[in-house]
Amino acid sequence: MNAPVNGLKNRTWDELKVGDTASIEKRVTSRDLFLFAHASGNLNPLNIPYLDVQNESSTSVVAPSMWLGALISSVLGNILPGPGTLYRSQDFEFMGRAHVGDLLQVTVTLLEKSISPSVVFKTIVTNSDGVCIASGNATVDAPLETIYLSPNELPGLLMDQYDHFDRLISEAKKLEPMPTAVVCPDDSASLAGTLMAMTEGLIIPILIGSRQKIQIAADEAGLDISTIELLDIADHKLAAAKAVELVHQKKVNAIMKGNIHSDELLSQVVKKDGGLRTLRRISHVFVLNVASLEQPLFITDAAINIAPDLATKVDIIQNAIELARACGIIQPYVAVLSAVETVSFNIPSSMDAAILAKMADRGQITGGIVDGPLAMDNAIDMGAAKIKHLTSPVAGKAQILVVPNLEAGNMLAKQLTFISHAQPAGLVLGAQVPIMLTSRADNERARLASCALAQLYHEFQINGYSTFTLNKIND
Repeated sequence: MNAPVNGLKNRTWDELKVGDTASIEKRVTSRDLFLFAHASGNLNPLNIPYLDVQNESSTSVVAPSMWLGALISSVLGNILPGPGTLYRSQDFEFMGRAHVGDLLQVTVTLLEKSISPSVVFKTIVTNSDGVCIASGNATVDAPLETIYLSPNELPGLLMDQYDHFDRLISEAKKLEPMPTAVVCPDDSASLAGTLMAMTEGLIIPILIGSRQKIQIAADEAGLDISTIELLDIADHKLAAAKAVELVHQKKVNAIMKGNIHSDELLSQVVKKDGGLRTLRRISHVFVLNVASLEQPLFITDAAINIAPDLATKVDIIQNAIELARACGIIQPYVAVLSAVETVSFNIPSSMDAAILAKMADRGQITGGIVDGPLAMDNAIDMGAAKIKHLTSPVAGKAQILVVPNLEAGNMLAKQLTFISHAQPAGLVLGAQVPIMLTSRADNERARLASCALAQLYHEFQINGYSTFTLNKIND
């Protein structure tokens, strides 16, 4: 059996040597502790954060000691010896506690090879300060045969949690703060998100809207806006028009939606005279931080183009590819979705998908690897793609999902957000500047991530490339 790319390969008993070692790093999150409580049935209040699972600010909650044991088990089962390992025994001494936010290092070291297949490992867990908080010995049966296993074929593991927004925000902070027109931030959510982005060094905001309403929102939220430029324009349409005007005057490089309806803002952006149109169609891209995926997931278009025709889909895909590249994905995999993975004359989206894939082959869409039609399951899941025997460079590893229409995209993005608990951010592209079209339901972190996206995209437009990478060049 051939080894899968980036897969797991075990070490057999014969291959193991005393002194062999392996380790992982794992940050303790609230979600980890909630999942462990559900799986184990342990409802000890000392181990359960009674907070929003996205809030990682509490450090008083203690991670269950046996959760640390599960992390040791993951190193033994995934890395050393790896797939095929079976526990015989494990002892622990707990010298300290792990809390939400701690970055743990979990290490196993081979101490002794007994009679085949038995081996003994020293197991250690250290906290963020390098202090040992748990240690012991594990006796396991090492595998006797070589096993290869692809992580893509496994259900999501507790350790397989990625926070892409932290990485993107961190990269955006390295750039100069971006002057941004914030339109009608007269509610606490949009105003707090604006000030958070300013404090983090992502934007230099110019507030446009009713001074009275914005000040009331600031007072209610306990925010100080005294040092921020504020243009007192109460009418929403005029406030949006002023933001567009500031772009033309080169005073801002981005626009952020506050407590204003999207159509009121976009009507000023897309108008033929004095708007922000370019030669490319304007479209929206959702960027989702899905904890089980190794990279951000891009969904387009779920907010602007209701029933895009083929020409519009070309621009939609190109916009999404450029945003993904701005986020450090060198050559993104693009799946053009339909209900099926074969071309059907009765399903127009499948025909569009096939044409778009061929246009990409001919260089009419650039910067990404485009294929379609693909159904959602085989676009995102390698196992589903293998079952259907698909020959596709994109199947099972799509990073950009191109939906057939707005309804499908909107439902998909919100299902992932509200049922699967993905963290959303979003950006409108194709205009002269990026536009942060955040939802009124978005929290401050979503707004912060959207600011980071706008900053990284603006930098990409200037340079023509991203200054960092989230992945290796695709084979």
